[in-house]
Amino acid sequence: MAVHGRQSLRDLFDESPTPHIAHPPRTHHRHFYVATDGSYRPTGDGGLGVVIETRDGTRVARVAVPDTAPNNNVSEYRALHLGLDVLAARAPPNARVGVLIDHDSLAANVNTEVLAAADPDWRQRRPTSLPAGSENHWRGIRARIAGFAELRAARIDGRENPAHPLANAPDEYAHVNHQKDRCVMPSQLSAVEQSESGSDDPQFPPPSRFEGRASD
Repeated sequence: MAVHGRQSLRDLFDESPTPHIAHPPRTHHRHFYVATDGSYRPTGDGGLGVVIETRDGTRVARVAVPDTAPNNNVSEYRALHLGLDVLAARAPPNARVGVLIDHDSLAANVNTEVLAAADPDWRQRRPTSLPAGSENHWRGIRARIAGFAELRAARIDGRENPAHPLANAPDEYAHVNHQKDRCVMPSQLSAVEQSESGSDDPQFPPPSRFEGRASD
């Protein structure tokens, strides 16, 4: 369950207006929620942070890894790419996913990609603009989006993003990478209302593997 005194990712997602624009209420209910954040510093000691929960607030995984990105925009795309990779290893393909990010254009691009899958003309009405250096990561993000039954992105305040401290102090939070996942992934999720799911396998793509698979 969610830690006492801390909002669950589901609460943060539901309180954001972003996922609800032009979508029926049923799309607000997710099986998993993933919050991501990327930090950039000119000195090179940035990081990527990921927090994943089920809709009842049970934590599935946390990740905090060092990263060196050319700018903050690219770090945000890298963080979401990593977060969706981590989630995909723990979630069945029919999962409904809520994404929480504090980057306006990335949230808009994710939702545009989702809408364009149902209506190809949508992409022409709102073309996707990518920051230079993020193209490979965007391809990985799009592939992960296509792999889930449903996905919606919510734009949240950076001060409320639980992935923010993980991204900004990856060395301090390195211990979270070794925490055992707390829930077990079922063989599949009900199309209606099955909630708890996850994995007892604590592994996630290490930074070297992640960067090698989708480097800029």
